[in-house]
Amino acid sequence: MGDFNLALLIVAIIVCVLVFIFNVYLLVNYQHPDDVNQAYFPKFVVVLGLSIAAISILMLPADVANRQACRNSLYNGACRLTLPMKDLWLAVYIIDAVLVFFVIPFAMFYYEGDLDKSVMKRVVSASAWVGATAVVCALILGILYGLVGYVDFTVMHLSSTTTSFPSSWDFSSSQPCIGNGATQCSAHSVNASVAETIWTMRATFPEYVVALATIVGSVLFTIFGGIGIACLPLGLIFSFVRRPRAVITRSQYIMEATELGKKAKELKKTADALHQEERNGNKGRKWRKNVKAVEKELLQLEDDVKALEEMYPQGEKAETAWALTVLGYLAKLVLGVMGLIVSVAWVAHIIIYLLISPPLSPFLNEVFIRLDDVWGLLGTAAFAFFCFYLLIAVVAGATMLGLKLVFITIHPMKWGATLMNSFLFNVGLILLCSISVIQFCATAFAYYSQATAAQEIFGHTLQSLRGIKYLYQYNVFQIGFVVLAGLTFIYYAAFGWRRKKISARFQTSS
Repeated sequence: MGDFNLALLIVAIIVCVLVFIFNVYLLVNYQHPDDVNQAYFPKFVVVLGLSIAAISILMLPADVANRQACRNSLYNGACRLTLPMKDLWLAVYIIDAVLVFFVIPFAMFYYEGDLDKSVMKRVVSASAWVGATAVVCALILGILYGLVGYVDFTVMHLSSTTTSFPSSWDFSSSQPCIGNGATQCSAHSVNASVAETIWTMRATFPEYVVALATIVGSVLFTIFGGIGIACLPLGLIFSFVRRPRAVITRSQYIMEATELGKKAKELKKTADALHQEERNGNKGRKWRKNVKAVEKELLQLEDDVKALEEMYPQGEKAETAWALTVLGYLAKLVLGVMGLIVSVAWVAHIIIYLLISPPLSPFLNEVFIRLDDVWGLLGTAAFAFFCFYLLIAVVAGATMLGLKLVFITIHPMKWGATLMNSFLFNVGLILLCSISVIQFCATAFAYYSQATAAQEIFGHTLQSLRGIKYLYQYNVFQIGFVVLAGLTFIYYAAFGWRRKKISARFQTSS
């Protein structure tokens, strides 16, 4: 057992270092040129948040491996586990909650603050907003924990009488307990309706914080994840369907570029008018609506410019650029088809294993177990991939809804053009939903991750919390996830082949 434990500890340390290096690489390559060599605190928060999210996803496979270190023991206490997983789970998710509700909002308020103000004034302003949020969150948590911070476990009450130690025991299927005709000690023979009772105990405060954060994340995960798991692969596939089929002529390029130039001038004029309204203090609901509409039009304009450059490559390497464009769309098709298989597998697994009682089949649980039999880390890698896929689907769903609904602010991630506020928003969304993804995966893959610390926290305690357990008892989140995924599939099948244009009308109040 010692060699296995040492190997697991070494792998855990190496993975954490690799995750940190990879997130620094993402930050350097995705950041906007305006943020180079500045905004160091938001960058630190971004790297820390992405690392916590990635490590939390990888902790469930590590939890499974941690339990396998004791698989030859008669009971878990017979060997010393490598990692104190329950303490690590609680620590990671407390850090997660602090980042989501306090640190990331502070970084966003500070980054988006008026540049004309001094650093101290921006810090004070951001601290005031976060302080007000902290007071509200503390009051809500304290009141809820004091009133309903209990865990109600449904248990079977068994009992038995006592007797002097006899020289021989006379037990049988008809007489399983001490005393003539007594059956109250046998779970098999006792009347379940009579023996079933509720065992109530106070939940620990860290577990309750994790539970409430999971509920908030589950609502967002159900909406964004349900939509994203369909639009992620289908968006790639229909991007290939709508691809440019050939290089356009120079006259066509000039005509399209002229139209885009006119649109850009209109956007600049509208943006200047909105900026003037901001200076005059007219930042009402109409102003915010128009700002979001301009942002969506600007994103559409950028996409149109990119599409025009693809259809009419210029320069000495124009033929090479066109060949790379064709290969890029072919890669989108391949990735879209692979993603569609994963999405269908996810939806099918939820229906087969979670929504139908009793489950028709362990499905993906059995797949992971068989992959582990082939090679020790193969099943673990496949499990981690399915969990990460859900997180990517959440970001894709949030982006799609942001493009469709005016009241949702979009923060797209673009290579070499992502501002820190967009980075922080997406990191906060990923962190908040990562808790729910872990809980969702721990439930969906309960057969594969049985007897782990994650099962104890997310399987037993969370699903027995007073007032919250009914959401899990009636599979509210799973049903919502499947319904939204189905509706998104239908939407893309009916309208996904069309080229969608945003038609926004701006109403300045000047």
